[in-house]
Amino acid sequence: MASAETAAEHERILREIESTDTNCIGPTLRSVYDGQEHGLFMDKLEGRIRNHDREIEKMCNHHFQGFVDSITELLKVRGEAQKLKCQVTETNQKLQNDGKELLTSMDELRQCRLQQRNIATTIDKLTHCLPVLEMYSKLQEQMRAKRYYPALRTLEQLEGSCLPQAGSYRFCAIMAENIPRLRTHIRDVSMSDLKDFLESIRKHSDKIGETAMKQAQVQIARDNAVTSQQQSVSGRRIQKEVCSGTEVDRNGSNPFSEKDSGILDVEDEEENEIPGAQDLVDFSPVYRCLHIYTVLGARDTFENYYRKQRRKQARLVLQPHSSMHETLEGYRHYFNQIVGFFVVEDHILHTTQGLVNRAYVEELWELALSKTIAALRTHSSYCTDPDLILDLKNLIVLFADTLQGYGFPVNQLFDMLLEMRDQYGEILLKKWNQSFRQILDQDNYSPIPVASPEEYQRIAGQFPFQDPELDKMPFPKKLPFSEFVSKVYSQLKEFIYACLKYSEDLHLSSTEIDDMIRKSTNLLLTRTLSHCLQYAIKKKNVGLAELVQIIINTTHLEQSCHYLEEFISNITNVPPDTINATKLYGTSTFKDARHAAEEEIYTNLNQKIDQFLQLADYDWMAAQGGGQASDYLSDLIAFLCSTFAVFTHLPLLDLFTQWDWSTYLADYGRPTCKYLRVNPHTALALIEKMKDTSRKNNMFAQFRKNERDKQKLIDTVVKQLRNLIATNQA
Repeated sequence: MASAETAAEHERILREIESTDTNCIGPTLRSVYDGQEHGLFMDKLEGRIRNHDREIEKMCNHHFQGFVDSITELLKVRGEAQKLKCQVTETNQKLQNDGKELLTSMDELRQCRLQQRNIATTIDKLTHCLPVLEMYSKLQEQMRAKRYYPALRTLEQLEGSCLPQAGSYRFCAIMAENIPRLRTHIRDVSMSDLKDFLESIRKHSDKIGETAMKQAQVQIARDNAVTSQQQSVSGRRIQKEVCSGTEVDRNGSNPFSEKDSGILDVEDEEENEIPGAQDLVDFSPVYRCLHIYTVLGARDTFENYYRKQRRKQARLVLQPHSSMHETLEGYRHYFNQIVGFFVVEDHILHTTQGLVNRAYVEELWELALSKTIAALRTHSSYCTDPDLILDLKNLIVLFADTLQGYGFPVNQLFDMLLEMRDQYGEILLKKWNQSFRQILDQDNYSPIPVASPEEYQRIAGQFPFQDPELDKMPFPKKLPFSEFVSKVYSQLKEFIYACLKYSEDLHLSSTEIDDMIRKSTNLLLTRTLSHCLQYAIKKKNVGLAELVQIIINTTHLEQSCHYLEEFISNITNVPPDTINATKLYGTSTFKDARHAAEEEIYTNLNQKIDQFLQLADYDWMAAQGGGQASDYLSDLIAFLCSTFAVFTHLPLLDLFTQWDWSTYLADYGRPTCKYLRVNPHTALALIEKMKDTSRKNNMFAQFRKNERDKQKLIDTVVKQLRNLIATNQA
């Protein structure tokens, strides 16, 4: 069994020797000698060799003739091979000779390729270095041109991309060392430019504000131009009153003229285009400094500095000049500065992102609003000129409209204007007090003579007077009132116009304007005009004729009060019958004046009678009368006759002369009663005297010849008066 395994192993080794490369046969042979049967293996090897020799011999015998033929063919080509060898040797020599030039060219080519590679490397390095040098040159040029924000951007590019790409060169290191110093220089220079900008806008805020207010005024004019035709029609209607007697004075100017209303000529303004605030101010230092500090990472520092400086400037702008109230220009300069300040801040708010925010601007505006209102209240209180107050009001309205156009709330300014309205009204009352005093002092207290229809129409155009009986009379004729009636009436209308001027552009409704005008007119009537009339009545050396004329004048003025009511309604477009509409108290004012004049007449008449009686020198011891009246009594009777002749012009006497008892009894107790001042007790006493015709001291003796039915009528009136007195007492 063992020999069979050994034989199989030897067979495997032999096959491996036959098939394996000779270089790898060593391990195989070592395996033979490692075994114990190498002799037996050698025998098998010898046998295998013999077998192969026999096979080789067989193979050679089979191919011998072909081998001989091959050798023969090989011997034949030996000569040709020798020739070929010689040719190859010659060719090789020639090739070597020719290759020397090629080798030289190849060496030159190698050198060129090396130079080319070096040049390419140099170009590549220069490609990375030249942008750095160009960027640095650009940076130097920007620094010389003071274009600091682009320079900062260039620095950023230089540091972030160009220098790292260039490599570690000495000039790059020098540039890198200079970059922090350049940044610091740019920051300092930009801050210096910002300070110059802040100083510039502080100095030119007046011009900026003036321009902004002109723009607002032009815009308002353009807006109003759309309705200018309607305004002109309304203006022509305002110039006319309900009746012909309430027309505006043809010789005077219309207070509703375009000049007084503050409307500019739009065409003139369009010819000269007004530049905007952005055209007057170069904001680039702010933007540049903001961008620079943003790039440098110090935006918060810049914002805090800017806001702090502008707050300081706001306090300076809001501090009014001590003499601001003396002229309108002082107020205008003050408003221009404030508007200029906030126009700049509004522009900064909308053109920068976060440098100032809405809360910051609103905080500044609240401060400005409180300080401005306080300053205006203080300085306007010194003003005593109504024209200046009116101009100031128009200026404040323009100031408010300008800032409102930029989005600032201005309701408090209009509230303050309503407060100033009371001051304006008081100043107007003082001015009209002087006008009324002057009119009353210069009046001749005589009926106005009228020589021609033209003159009559002129007076009728100034005062609403209608008298059909007088119209029928031929010229020349006299009007019942004196000149101060038409002058006072004209002054009342002028006062209403002055009140209306102030109420314009205050964003008030027609009802509010109407109420303000009526209240002011009531003050003018009940306080100013009333005091002036009392002054004229109580003035020394006022005769009975003058007092009678005052009574007649006040009667006509009282009758014109409803025309004033309609006049106010026309200019305010508010019907007089509107609910809660303020009524004029002119009737009570003129009734009070008439009552004072009547009392003064009674006082003066009694004093005059006392003087006559005191001058009389009677002989109290005479035995009998002289049969004729004394001279003093005759003079007294003559005085009374002339005096009562004057009294015949009084309408307070119509109650007796025209027997107007039906009107008296029907209207008694009403504030609009025609005979408001007639006391029923006094009337009853006079009627009783008229009934007693037997009394010698009856001053109405001329009624003794009246018919009997007149006495019956008197009895009826007496009965009604007694019933009226009893009813009132109950």
